[in-house]
Amino acid sequence: MKKLTARKLVWPVYLVAALLLLGMGNGTAYGIVVPLAALVLAIALRCYRPNPNSQVDRLDLAVIAGLYLAVVGLFSLAFRVFTQANTAGLFLTFAAGLLLGVVGPIVYTVWIRGRALADLGLARANLGRSLVFGVVLAGVQFFLTLWGYHLPRPVDWVPLVALALTVGFFEAVFFRGFVQNRLHESFGPVAGVGGSAVLYALYHVGYGMGTSEMLFLFGLGVVYSVAFATVRNIMVLWPLLVPLGSFYSNLAGGDIQMPWESILGFVDVLALMMASIWLAARRQRRNLSAMRGGLGTPGPALP
Repeated sequence: MKKLTARKLVWPVYLVAALLLLGMGNGTAYGIVVPLAALVLAIALRCYRPNPNSQVDRLDLAVIAGLYLAVVGLFSLAFRVFTQANTAGLFLTFAAGLLLGVVGPIVYTVWIRGRALADLGLARANLGRSLVFGVVLAGVQFFLTLWGYHLPRPVDWVPLVALALTVGFFEAVFFRGFVQNRLHESFGPVAGVGGSAVLYALYHVGYGMGTSEMLFLFGLGVVYSVAFATVRNIMVLWPLLVPLGSFYSNLAGGDIQMPWESILGFVDVLALMMASIWLAARRQRRNLSAMRGGLGTPGPALP
């Protein structure tokens, strides 16, 4: 019993330590040390082996590749072609990429593959544990980054909150709920965590980031992916942990200027994302009702 309890504590301790290392201020070292430590722990705890009954789902991999390339392409178009010189073009293509990264996996998962929203980390399972864990991790990150930070005028930071919440939800659903879970099912937990972290880091090329920045983001991606793997619920990441990191990064960078009106745009995008989840949940209920009617017996509750 003591050994089992100790094993359960390893990953939470790792995550807190990895977030504390953000204070060392060396992005390159962070992108090397944090993933390497996770790999060593995975090997030591023997949690790297894939399910012996799992098979490579080629359709999953094809959809991951297609959606990923489309999202990165739209982001590149927004930030490299339109830029802030063309606000309308930038926002429309950026919003399209965000929506595709959430609605695409939901449609594929629920409508095409007949799977549950729980396969995307959108479930009530482990909800309480996820929220508590998310608050603890976000608290560590907050004290390292925003505690005592002198905020500028509200117009210079409030719109960034709306941006961080919307982008954070997209990243949690697409990279962890979708990419990580699908890679995990085909290749095992290490491939799920590592693969989603690599793709998360590389997708920032769409923002115009360089190699050193993406190496740091690889390390941070491993942290987010390990956190998700512990509970399989995106509430451990959103609405606190991932948005806080994004908000601080944009605030400290100081290179994003947005008017108050931009808040409405991000609220609209987030509302469309939530609407797609609601429609998918309705689809699940109809499918369950049909199954119950066909079997004549009560079915399981929604996750």
